[in-house]
Amino acid sequence: QVQLVESGGGLVQPGGSLRLSCAITGSIFSVNAMGWYRQAPGNQRELVARILGGGERIYADSVKGRFTISRNNANNTVYLQMNSLKPEDTAVYVCVATVASLATKTYRNYWGQGTQVTVSS
Repeated sequence: QVQLVESGGGLVQPGGSLRLSCAITGSIFSVNAMGWYRQAPGNQRELVARILGGGERIYADSVKGRFTISRNNANNTVYLQMNSLKPEDTAVYVCVATVASLATKTYRNYWGQGTQVTVSS
């Protein structure tokens, strides 16, 4: 069983910073891409940032220069450092990882439960 455990959300004022973490736990054979999506009320889920197995990073235009995605392969964790936060960044942030479990050795996407980020004064 593979699970994604997120942490780090909360309430922050505009211009502030938050750091999200997502740890992949369970019977892991291999981890490929990892990333973050977000969904605000009334909006579709959108890609925020993604980091591929080789380290290539992809960002949504709306967060370029403000957010940084990174990963620690030793403990199968992905991070999202969010700086200069704006009210429009308010959303539920959901972690996703492409993982091959020990049981199947076949890659598939696993999703976390989501963590709320609220940017408000």
